[in-house]
Amino acid sequence: MLFAAGLFIGLTGPAWLVLEHEVVTRFAARSDSEPGRVYARPLVLYPGLPLSLDGFIAELEYAGYQAIAGPLHAGPAQPGRYIREGRKVALHSRAFEFADGRQAAQQLLVVLTAGEPEAAVEAIYDAPSGRALRLARLDPAEIGMLAASGDSDRLRTALRAFPPRLIAVIQAVEDRRFKHHHGIDPYGLLRALWTNLRRGAVVQGGSTITQQLVKNLYFGGGQHGWLRKYPEALMALALERHFDKGEIIEAYLNEVHLGQDGPYAVRGFARAAEFYFAAPLETLDDAQLALLAGMVRGASWYNPRRHPDRARARRDQVLKIMHETRIIDDGEYRAALARPLGVLAEPPSRRGRHPAFIDLVRRQLRRDYSDRQLAAGGLRILTTLDPRAQMAAEAAMAGVSRRPGGEDLQAAMIIAAPASGDVLAVTGDRDVTRRGFNRALDARRQIGSLIKPLVYLKALESDPDLTLLTPLDDRPVTVPLAGGQVWAPQNFDRQSHGQVPLALALSRSYNQASVRLGLKVGIEALAGTLPAFGVRQRLARHPSVLLGTLELTPVQVAQMYQPLAAGGYYTPLGAVRAVIDSTGAPLARYPARAKSVFSAAAGTQINFALALGQVDGTARGLPEMLGRVRRIATKTGTTNERRDAWFVGYTGDWLGVVWTGRDDGRPAGITGSNAAMPLWAAAFRRLPLDNLPVTTPDGIAWHWVDWPKAELADEDCSARRAVPFTPGHEPRIWSKCVGRLRSFFKNL
Repeated sequence: MLFAAGLFIGLTGPAWLVLEHEVVTRFAARSDSEPGRVYARPLVLYPGLPLSLDGFIAELEYAGYQAIAGPLHAGPAQPGRYIREGRKVALHSRAFEFADGRQAAQQLLVVLTAGEPEAAVEAIYDAPSGRALRLARLDPAEIGMLAASGDSDRLRTALRAFPPRLIAVIQAVEDRRFKHHHGIDPYGLLRALWTNLRRGAVVQGGSTITQQLVKNLYFGGGQHGWLRKYPEALMALALERHFDKGEIIEAYLNEVHLGQDGPYAVRGFARAAEFYFAAPLETLDDAQLALLAGMVRGASWYNPRRHPDRARARRDQVLKIMHETRIIDDGEYRAALARPLGVLAEPPSRRGRHPAFIDLVRRQLRRDYSDRQLAAGGLRILTTLDPRAQMAAEAAMAGVSRRPGGEDLQAAMIIAAPASGDVLAVTGDRDVTRRGFNRALDARRQIGSLIKPLVYLKALESDPDLTLLTPLDDRPVTVPLAGGQVWAPQNFDRQSHGQVPLALALSRSYNQASVRLGLKVGIEALAGTLPAFGVRQRLARHPSVLLGTLELTPVQVAQMYQPLAAGGYYTPLGAVRAVIDSTGAPLARYPARAKSVFSAAAGTQINFALALGQVDGTARGLPEMLGRVRRIATKTGTTNERRDAWFVGYTGDWLGVVWTGRDDGRPAGITGSNAAMPLWAAAFRRLPLDNLPVTTPDGIAWHWVDWPKAELADEDCSARRAVPFTPGHEPRIWSKCVGRLRSFFKNL
């Protein structure tokens, strides 16, 4: 016995020193183990906002709001709920920590106009007071985590933010002597031993809250053998020696295992409240708190989604303990017993729903943060993702395989806001949930005719005598190359079209006319222009670059077109608006930085020509695909042997880029019009779509012409069309459509 006692003391001393150091070090560093959480943009409501009723409901449900029944005038009592009645929606928003401060929960009444899909917000009211509001910002949807696969998911919460009743019930159920012991409870161990001996089975544990915390923090939770009880007890004693009870119970409430969300362990009551009820922890009622507290004994065994009867029995058992310990009174006890479990059928999880967009966010953040900070620093990342745009882009991807021969086609799409540079949606694969190669960011493919607007823009800027009606020569052209070779590009239709107005040469994407114009501009001049549009790679000085042999990714194409859609102002595309640390303090913001890169006058003329594309150009089928007529700037792109198909379309509010083709680069028999444009239309017919604005910047004057002739007209002419010109360069001849006598005197 003496030998055994000496051996025990001799081993315990060194073990104590080692374990104590381990406990103190890891416990002090626990606040750095929360993964970064990524959020979509918040929905900002205001009267006049284009928003259909179906679109609004989709936004709410995307953000985890739950529809409930009840009178509209009363509104939901619990945050994260909404009531719909006709074209009115009563909702209770959740509190959220934005970069400009914490926003409290609000009860709102939102009224929408009729006229799907072109409906709008008619009015917003503060429900309790009935006061009309000019603006209301809803809490954003969580769309992902920046964590290693298989990591834990927690929402770290300070002790003061936990409901006092939750703290009381946890101590009543798990460790009634928590405030009095020093890490282990001899009385509790003896009581558990006696109970288990009487029952003939292990029906009660003797572990304290401190020991359970040690098991969760240092042994990964779960069950383990009696050999682990010895170091667990020593570590519990060390924990109590160096940290107070408040720190220990706070860590326990944040670390306890309460479920599984795919590869992520749901840890802590705050995250579990979201996972099971889509509601903040502080808003849960007694029955909901009792359910979560009861799951501590076994989150899988008492899973309310898989085993509702078992979970309800355990919840009622906890409610009985709450009643016996006077945490709740008789009336509260009876009311809580009568309540249903109220658990969402499916967890409001957005983990990995948009891998291509999350990939873009991660790449942008890596410029300023390490992988460790992103995966475990507890950061809150507020992004630019627009749920409606993302859902529309993802729905469109289902059409990739519907065309003949589309079984092995791939596709990518980028949707952005031109003025701000916000990336609103990204898909990098026809299977939008698949991780791996992100074609939107990494697939470099020849862009074909997408380069032409920059050629024409440079020509208009460098030659003031050029106008949209200047005739270009669309006849065969040969360009001598080194070694005695020649390059002889042809039009897509293998036809030549003679003298063609500049605007039509661009809208119809004639290769021969474009090459002739590009050679006048000069390849060096074009190469010098591209960096201002975000194209940084080296440009081969071969004349074929005038027809788009340049290789870019879809996101680079979106960046190249962003200044065209923004009236001449370049803004770097970005997916992150702000980063907030685990305490709610803003760490960084990413404001838009605009820079003028070309004249608004030239841009207005290019946009006019591109808007002709769906009237008299390569995008003629777009209005039918959209199901509505809108003024949209469009450009198709098709590469040699129909390997790659591109489509770009933009208005004042939206810029969309689509690429489709085969990963191995084999000919696919596709064109921008028959393969990429339908995907663009499939996405944008789900979105509110305004017209491309008609602008009159300095240096532009609009004149009626007898289209497509370079002759002035008036509003009475049947072929009239308003065309932008630089002042002094409009046509000098009047068309006979204004009347022979009038045109004669006007031309004098």
